[in-house]
Amino acid sequence: MGSRQPKSRSGGRPTLEEVAARAGVGRGTVSRVINGSPRVSEHTRVAVEEAVAELGYVPNTAARALAANRTDSIAVVVPEPESRFFAEPYFSDIIHGVGAALADTEMQLLLTFAGGDRERRRLAQYLAAHRVDGVLLVSVHADDPLPDLLEQLEIPAVISGRRSADETLASVDSDNFAGAREAVQHLLSRGRRTIATITGRLDVYGAQRRLDGYRDALTEAGTPPDEDLIAPADFTEEGGRRAMTELLDRRPDLDAVFAGSDVMAAGARQILRTAGRRIPEDVALVGFDDSAIARHMDPPLTSVRQPIAEMGRTMTDVLLAEISDRRPAASRRLDRPQIVLRTELVPRASS
Repeated sequence: MGSRQPKSRSGGRPTLEEVAARAGVGRGTVSRVINGSPRVSEHTRVAVEEAVAELGYVPNTAARALAANRTDSIAVVVPEPESRFFAEPYFSDIIHGVGAALADTEMQLLLTFAGGDRERRRLAQYLAAHRVDGVLLVSVHADDPLPDLLEQLEIPAVISGRRSADETLASVDSDNFAGAREAVQHLLSRGRRTIATITGRLDVYGAQRRLDGYRDALTEAGTPPDEDLIAPADFTEEGGRRAMTELLDRRPDLDAVFAGSDVMAAGARQILRTAGRRIPEDVALVGFDDSAIARHMDPPLTSVRQPIAEMGRTMTDVLLAEISDRRPAASRRLDRPQIVLRTELVPRASS
């Protein structure tokens, strides 16, 4: 079956004017219908849509974007080295959610890394030229200058995970505090009493909240947190190995470990195995993320599931809404949402 060819009088690509003539309306009315304006009667909308279908008209999105001072593109900015991006399932799950949210739009997605000063400077120049309509910031540290730069440039932005309790940008996060608290309560319910934790980088607010949840669960159980059982790391597998080695040196009597990510839990598991500790008989192990790593570990890892793909979708929905908001930036700042999504403990054989 042959493909339908546009029926343009000029022989080339059908024009907006030809659609207007076919529908018996003005050019501006056709534009309003194509852009989804409610200021068009149902009868007129149907007439324009029929003309569009008959002619095979395709809107010139580049021209529309230029006229509206839009680029029809958004950027996902990851202020981390590329190596970490490809090592951690968290990032690919976020991108999956972003892509799902953009599937029915005409927005293009740009992915950029800003793990070093040079990359940040280059990105700053790119953003200052307003080459994107908005930015999704993923994995931001407390001292990162990018959020403030976006504020100054008045570029719509959404951050995955707040920088602090006083976040000014729109943000989407999982309930890190409640997730960590539930993980430690689970270990306590299994009879574990000397529970250590391996934290992510504590200049990341989410890592701070997971540590707070760990402390809260122990305090509520009448077991004041012991600083010797807390080892900061950096969300990497190597960081998990180093922290686990430190913990065993300081507290060889520990009987459980809550790791602030599945990747760090995988590193901790290697050290525990090397030290002859059986999981879970000698040391119970719990992670955070419920990534593919958790399911494929031996034994399978108990982990706190955070809805990462849903975070990506929600961030994108919030960003698209802000891009469409025509109010002055000062007014938009007053309504920026701070969304927190629920976590869920997924018990497996490691605990």
